Amino acid sequence: MGHPDPIAFEIAGVEIRWYGILIASAMLLAVLISCRRAPQHGLTDDDVLDVSLWMLPIGVIGARVYYVIFNLNMYPTLREAINIRNGGLAIHGGLIFGILTVYFVCRHKKISTLNMLDLIIPSVALAQSIGRWGNYFNGEAHGGPTDLPWGILVDGVKVHPTFLYESIWCLLLFFFLSWWDRNKRQAYGQTLALYGILYSIERFFVEALRTDSLMIGPFKQAQVVSVCAIIASVVLFMYSKKYLPVKQHS
Repeated sequence: MGHPDPIAFEIAGVEIRWYGILIASAMLLAVLISCRRAPQHGLTDDDVLDVSLWMLPIGVIGARVYYVIFNLNMYPTLREAINIRNGGLAIHGGLIFGILTVYFVCRHKKISTLNMLDLIIPSVALAQSIGRWGNYFNGEAHGGPTDLPWGILVDGVKVHPTFLYESIWCLLLFFFLSWWDRNKRQAYGQTLALYGILYSIERFFVEALRTDSLMIGPFKQAQVVSVCAIIASVVLFMYSKKYLPVKQHS
């Protein structure tokens, strides 16, 4: 099985790609679910929308900037650097820029940043699960050769569908984090910390299979970031249990 046509349709000669459709749909669904869950956190739809209106575009910009920085030789002109239609978004860049944006918006609104991040992070995992299928349509973010029956054909070679591995994991992560946040979370930051631990564990091992990794010298940067994220998330989880306010809404 190979990847399908990346172009969904054309409007007035402009190609509309599945990559963009899937990412936009994932973002919209994530916002809608977060709005619905907002009362569990003592927050409102407006709180979620105010954060989302800033977080989503800045997160996309961050994901692109992060990717381009590690692939400068691929983008000799500004026009090519800002063209994301063919792919080239790094989730770690999106998460870093997105979390920073949430912090500044929440500080302006005088609401808890960690409470807001606990609310939206399960939906972020769902958005990742959906968005990864954009990689499938673009024929990117795949692994090396494999004989496994679920391998996909890329350039005539059967390879690991690493996008699928991550999509399934992130979907399961969405359900688990949603359940945890509603039933088990005791202090601000715990749901965010669990996301950081569980997503990073999966990404570390799946990244080992990929053939298009961004690099830091001889190391795959996603694996380096994953190790750092696991350590930071474990510290946050332990710290939150001891020092941070407990949740007051359900």
